[in-house]
Amino acid sequence: MDYMNKRKKTVLTITAVIIALFHLIPFYILITTSLKIRGDFSSKWVFPNYFTFANFKEAWEQANLGHAFINTAIITFFSALLLIFLGSMAAYPLARRQTKLNKIVYMVFIAVMVIPPLTALVPLYKLVVNIGMMNTHAIAIFNNVAAFMPLTIFLYTGFIRSTIPKELEEAAKIDGASTIGIFFRIVFPLLKPITASILIISCVFIWNDYQFAIFFLQADEVKTLTVALSGFFGQNANNLNLVASAAIMAVAPMVILFLFLQKHFIQGLASGSVKG
Repeated sequence: MDYMNKRKKTVLTITAVIIALFHLIPFYILITTSLKIRGDFSSKWVFPNYFTFANFKEAWEQANLGHAFINTAIITFFSALLLIFLGSMAAYPLARRQTKLNKIVYMVFIAVMVIPPLTALVPLYKLVVNIGMMNTHAIAIFNNVAAFMPLTIFLYTGFIRSTIPKELEEAAKIDGASTIGIFFRIVFPLLKPITASILIISCVFIWNDYQFAIFFLQADEVKTLTVALSGFFGQNANNLNLVASAAIMAVAPMVILFLFLQKHFIQGLASGSVKG
């Protein structure tokens, strides 16, 4: 039996390594391409003998990535902040008070999750134009919060129901704590794993959003990374060194975020998706 378990673990480990290597291949090609000097047409699989970091500086300046980074960071930060703050507060009563109204509200949020966001693009575009919010950070933030709020509430609700014991809250009530005090002092600090999962899921999609940004953020002063890069890629289709350098700089923040929060990611996602 021990031999079979050991053999099974070995097969799973080898499979996991193969899958990981398969997903790392694009990053390796990006790195080798970005480090090559202009005119180096050697194989993309070969690490360059003579490499340069000048491509990164040139891509940064030509694509105006500094301004795009700031815009994207502002939108991602405030979208994530509102999602965590409002989503956790909305999920708490849905998880603890099993009233008929709360069950209906919870089911509505789940139903909204299956609706493709692009189906609302045309009426949303008309609304944004009518209220004069085109080319503003606010419309991007509100749109992202609305798009990811159902998933956020779903995960927070499941995590609170399945992971946080009610006895902690009951003990706090006996000591005279208010509902708001119980949430922020006892419940919210225990939401770290699922918060990490929500941050990774939402921030990656918001950071990489293109389908809505291309419509609502057309002015140069509010362009995000994806919009700026799409124009830059079109202008430098024959200069893959600059394209690869720009791509690496664009994905680096989200890779760092995932590495920083990965230890909480699986635990939070698994706990938040049960007993929903």
